[in-house]
Amino acid sequence: MIAGAKRAINAVRITLGVGGLVALVVGLLILFNPVGSGVVAMQIVTVIFAIYFVIAGLVYIGSMVFSRDMSGWRRVGYALLGLLYLIAGIVAFGNINAFAAVLATFLAIFIGVVWVFEGVLAFTAVKQSPAKALTVIYGIVSIIAGIVLIFSPIFGAVTLWIILGISLVVMGLVQIIRAFQMKLK
Repeated sequence: MIAGAKRAINAVRITLGVGGLVALVVGLLILFNPVGSGVVAMQIVTVIFAIYFVIAGLVYIGSMVFSRDMSGWRRVGYALLGLLYLIAGIVAFGNINAFAAVLATFLAIFIGVVWVFEGVLAFTAVKQSPAKALTVIYGIVSIIAGIVLIFSPIFGAVTLWIILGISLVVMGLVQIIRAFQMKLK
């Protein structure tokens, strides 16, 4: 029983240690080269999206061609959707950097809109909240941060990227420390 528990603890320790080390290294890469690491990350995401777009386009076109019970308008819709997906995939592959910039801008604006909505929703919850002041502060900060992201998405995306780097460094260090402190009781 104890040998099995020790193996389990060691497995958890190794997982925490390796995960912490990876988080620490990625966080440091982000902090020491935020623009370069952000560009690479968005390029990877763009390639993933491009692959998805091409596959989805082929699936829609294949469904349109090989389906025996599909109506005429549905075939037209599948063909158009398939072509749109294929075009998006080809455009993304054709200019990965531009697509990555558009994607980063879109994501930052989307997060900004979500934060504005969260802030507004926080104000609707003030009456029921046991921490009214904190709820109001959260709502104000969320709305301001959302507006900043909407009107300055690139600056906001870089700021969020740096915050992610700091978070990864802190969480990585904590995981490494936890890995060394974990013992069988």
